[in-house]
Amino acid sequence: MKTTLTAISCAVGCALFPLAGAAADFGGKNPLICATVDAHSCDPGEICERALPADIGLPQFMRIDFAKKTIEGTSRSTPIESMEKMPDQILMQGKELGFAWTLVLDSTTGEMTSMIADRDHAYVLFGACTPR
Repeated sequence: MKTTLTAISCAVGCALFPLAGAAADFGGKNPLICATVDAHSCDPGEICERALPADIGLPQFMRIDFAKKTIEGTSRSTPIESMEKMPDQILMQGKELGFAWTLVLDSTTGEMTSMIADRDHAYVLFGACTPR
């Protein structure tokens, strides 16, 4: 019983150990690949509709390159025009094709939230990033 408990404790400890080192990978130095998993499409006066990102024309995957200050989707790249690093998150903003966008990255977990808007529409994306 004691051997089994020790083995389980070791397995849990070994599984959690990489997470401690991975947190530094979200600090704005290393490139990331992000998967969007949930999207909401909103129009004025309407209830927002929930969808998969690809179903409403939004990227399923994005790459963040902090060195180049770009976010790349499957069909184009856009510059990060503003970036602010805080203790627990990184705020990024830019504009593309008449839309303004904001992406907020949790620098501890890699989770991300993004908003894309113009005068008629707003899209909210949720997802997670990992070092590439």
